[in-house]
Amino acid sequence: MYGVWGRLLDVDLGSGLTRTLEVPEEIYRKFIGGRGLASWILWKELGRGWESVDPLSPRNPLLILTGPLTGYYPGSKLVISGKSPQSGGVVGSTVSSELGIELKAVGYDGLILRGSSESPVYVYVDDDGVQLRDANILWGMGGLKLVSALNKLLSSDVKVEKGLDTLPHYIYIGPAGENLVRSAVVMSKLTHAAGYGGYGALMGSKKVKAVVVKGMKPMPPVRDWEGLASLFREVVRELRDRMEVFRHWGTTEALWTTGYATSSEPIRNWTEEWHNVRDFSHAVLERRCWVRNLWSDWGCPISCMKVSRVVRGDETYVSDGPDYEMGAYLGSDLGIFEVDSVVMLSALADELGLCGIQTGNVLGFAAELFEKGYISREEVGCSLEWGAVECFKKLMLDIAYRRGLGDILAEGTYRAALKLSEVKGVNLLKYAVQVKGIGVGAHGIRSGLDYPQKIAYAASVQGGDHTSTAGLPLKSTESEAYAALLDSAILCIFNTVGSDKLVKYLNLVTGWDLTEDDLYAAGIRILTLQRVLLLLGGPDVFWDPRIHDENPERFYEPLPTGPQAGKAPSKHEVREGLGRYYSELGWDELGIPKEETLDVLGLSELKDALEKIRRRLELNA
Repeated sequence: MYGVWGRLLDVDLGSGLTRTLEVPEEIYRKFIGGRGLASWILWKELGRGWESVDPLSPRNPLLILTGPLTGYYPGSKLVISGKSPQSGGVVGSTVSSELGIELKAVGYDGLILRGSSESPVYVYVDDDGVQLRDANILWGMGGLKLVSALNKLLSSDVKVEKGLDTLPHYIYIGPAGENLVRSAVVMSKLTHAAGYGGYGALMGSKKVKAVVVKGMKPMPPVRDWEGLASLFREVVRELRDRMEVFRHWGTTEALWTTGYATSSEPIRNWTEEWHNVRDFSHAVLERRCWVRNLWSDWGCPISCMKVSRVVRGDETYVSDGPDYEMGAYLGSDLGIFEVDSVVMLSALADELGLCGIQTGNVLGFAAELFEKGYISREEVGCSLEWGAVECFKKLMLDIAYRRGLGDILAEGTYRAALKLSEVKGVNLLKYAVQVKGIGVGAHGIRSGLDYPQKIAYAASVQGGDHTSTAGLPLKSTESEAYAALLDSAILCIFNTVGSDKLVKYLNLVTGWDLTEDDLYAAGIRILTLQRVLLLLGGPDVFWDPRIHDENPERFYEPLPTGPQAGKAPSKHEVREGLGRYYSELGWDELGIPKEETLDVLGLSELKDALEKIRRRLELNA
């Protein structure tokens, strides 16, 4: 094989035993790698009893996977996956990290962590094998302190005699992951996170604080080195020229443009989506907070990341730009329009290992409940008014350490809404801006001016994930099939140059001779498998497509302010769009894949799972 090794390193955390799991080339051709490979592995491992598997139990493996383009395409990302503690399905959660290149240089395409350790460990992998190292002194540490401590511990592993004078790369969790918070992330480099899916909680349930890898072997061979080198240079030039403005501002620019220009930014739990607060912008952040305006991961020509720093009293907070999603959800969604405060809350999310999107989503939900009198000052411990920075900070800490009301909110917006509805005796789900257990990304659909289509979240196999939205045409960058391919290859969404160059790149690396049609067929295959596992669900959440293939209720309320005031999609439009989308995918009117579609995609073994799904829907009719 070219571009991949065809093997995964499989580690049992309970016994410490390891083995090699062979992956046939046929499976790579069908599922590519990353997200697609994760879906295939999880089906094989858990599929027959999927609905009975608790995502936070030792039965659920944590998957850390590369793709065939890892190390060969500009930029470097990993996919973290497993049965999602948020949705009960499969989420391919990506994070920027050189760990994937290190894994390939050890001789594997990925790592599977099974079972759980009795006490905290960090997993160390190098050319000599796997060690489960004691992490008791690291357990409880947040980002900055942990990174400092890990760097010190790993300094003894630097093999200068082999020409290596840099530390191994690693991913890790914060206190939120240790405390099994469903919005906990897997972190890298202080500010990078695999956010969607809740996999920080899965890693915490296994008592794994960090995964460290250092490889000194060659990468897998590629089919056409000369052709690849030429295309690599072409892609780098194209990205550098096309993304010049993005290179300077990154996604931070959207704090102004998404609110002011497209009326699609979350404001006060999505009660509004337009603002004209000029101080809440990339320009002010650059002037007041940025201490470094360019940094990037391996081989990335865009370098869109920034470093921000603010000082509050005796505390110094260091974060990314922040990027748009973090800035919007820990800023405008909470009624906060002061950039220093947004940097502080973003840095706190990173420090605690919390997803900024999911945490901002549940905090906005709680603030609206406070405003409407459903939760009290006594329950929160402070006055949770819009813009109350210190109170939001306190509640973030309460979520990470599962204290008081924070213990309920740590379950995520959907489960928190169900629990609080039960406690308060009133349906509070209408204030929960989520889809299938996952808070939506910071891009609204009401104005029709931003990128998500009306069915974007409702039909996504990854729920509210803004990086994996559904859309038509099916064979286009608007499609979730394309997103699945990016997460399988694995590429950054901002570093892409179209499916024509993607398939050319894959062929130069792997020698597979795929066509664009073959590529999209793989994307549809991945979506279909994810859809089946999502609908199997369980054990505490089950999704009925007649009810849950739907936008949040708030997205049907007309926009109240701004130049797009009065706009909102109708439920009829959305249902009609869903019907067209299902039909193009070869799914039935409920979005259940047809048996003949499974046959065409080579997924006939899923037919028994379809029968389970149909029986449950009939019982709930």
